[in-house]
Amino acid sequence: MSNFEPGMSRELSIVSTPEDSARKFYPNLPDVFATPCLGGLMERVSAELINEHLNPGEQSVGATMDLKHTAATPLGMKIRVRTEITAVEGRKLTFKLEAFDEVEKIGEAVHERFIINAEKFNARVAQKAKKS
Repeated sequence: MSNFEPGMSRELSIVSTPEDSARKFYPNLPDVFATPCLGGLMERVSAELINEHLNPGEQSVGATMDLKHTAATPLGMKIRVRTEITAVEGRKLTFKLEAFDEVEKIGEAVHERFIINAEKFNARVAQKAKKS
């Protein structure tokens, strides 16, 4: 398995767009950066960090995310997300995440991901699909 250590980190910055609006999920929500989009950015930056260190045939999957979205961000504003590995337990990696817009901290999360064998995982998913 790949080698991961606590303290490994990565950052990602984006500029939010109308596609990131909470209104894309439900029309009677504010026209601001959506919580699901924040969670997606947190998952993405963590997956990017892992991907840099995977062995051939390995992938990662998200398992849990305890997300706190603490401040609204107007669309069009830059958002920066930082992830850091805080624990490595076999194939399970735990991350601490923080997100900021151009003015303030907008969120934080604890996220767990597992390193998987892609071939075995895809075979199980294909078997499940046959049962539907």
